[in-house]
Amino acid sequence: MGENIEKPKLKPATTAFAGTAKTKSKRPDWLKVRYRPGQDFKEVEEILTALHLHTVCEEAACPNKGECFNRKTATFMILGRVCTRNCRFCNVSDGSPDLVDPEEPAHIAEAVKRLGLRHVVITSVTRDDLEDGGAGHFAAVITAIRRASEKVVIEVLIPDFQGDSDALDTVIEASPDIINHNVETAPRLYPTVRPQADYEQSLELLRRVKERAPGIYTKSGFMLGLGEEVPEIHQVMADLRKVDCNFLTIGQYLAPSGEHHPVISYITPEQFDDYGEEGKRQGFLHVSSSPLVRSSYLADEAIKSLRNEAS
Repeated sequence: MGENIEKPKLKPATTAFAGTAKTKSKRPDWLKVRYRPGQDFKEVEEILTALHLHTVCEEAACPNKGECFNRKTATFMILGRVCTRNCRFCNVSDGSPDLVDPEEPAHIAEAVKRLGLRHVVITSVTRDDLEDGGAGHFAAVITAIRRASEKVVIEVLIPDFQGDSDALDTVIEASPDIINHNVETAPRLYPTVRPQADYEQSLELLRRVKERAPGIYTKSGFMLGLGEEVPEIHQVMADLRKVDCNFLTIGQYLAPSGEHHPVISYITPEQFDDYGEEGKRQGFLHVSSSPLVRSSYLADEAIKSLRNEAS
C-alpha cells in the first residue's frame, strides 16, 4: 500500500519538528498523570469484579484509567488475560491462554446496562490458538449487548485474525458500529516492535471491512516515540486513507518496563498537534492526537463530533 519510502530520504523527527526530546529516565511534565479531586471509580471496579470481567485499562496499565473509571466508562477485554503473541510494546501477559468463558457475553451486556453506557469498546488479547481467532466470541458479545441496550454504540478493537477473512466476516456480520484495528507503528519497525504481525495484512483487514460493510466506521491508531521518522508516519496515514479508514488515534509510547521496547523519543504536545492537523488534511473524519491518547480513550468523541457537524 502506498509508495515505498527510500530510507536515505527520511528525516528524523527531531529535525522535522521542533521540541522533540530524546529519551530520558524522567518523563516530561506533559506525561505526568495527576490524581484529580473527586475521582471515585469504586463502583466500576465492584461491577467488573462481580461479573468476572477484565478491562484493557488495567491489563495494559493505561495512564487514563482513573479518568475513564471516574466517568463510568471502561474498555472491556474479552477472551481472557493471556495473549498468544509477545509484542515488545505491550503490557498484557503472554503465554498459555485462558479457557474461553461462555458466560462472558452476557456478563458484559449486564455491565453495560448497569453502568448506563452509551458507547462501549470491546477488545481482546490475540488468540491465535483458536480456530477463528475468537471472532465468534466477539460476535456473541456484540449480539448480547444489542439485546440488552439497543441504543448503545458498539466499538470493537480486534486482532488481525491471522488474515482469516472468514473470521473477520463473522465480526462484520454482527454489525458493530465501529471496527478498530491498530497498525501500531511504521512498517520498518515491525520486526522489532510487532514481529508476529504484518503491516499489509492489517491494512487489508481495514480495506475488507469497508468493502463488505461501507456503513461501519473503521478506525486505526499508532504510537510515537518508537524510532519512527516523520515521512514514515505521513505515509502510514496515507496508507490508512487509501483503505478508507475513518478515525485515527495517535499517542505517545510509554515502555511498561525495562524488558519492553525502549522509548526512543518523547514527542511534544506541539508535535502531536502537527500530526493531528496532517491527519485532518489527509481526510480522516476524526483525529485524536496527544501524548496520553490511547485507541479507546474518549472513544465516543469521534461519533459525537460527526453528529455535531451533521446537526
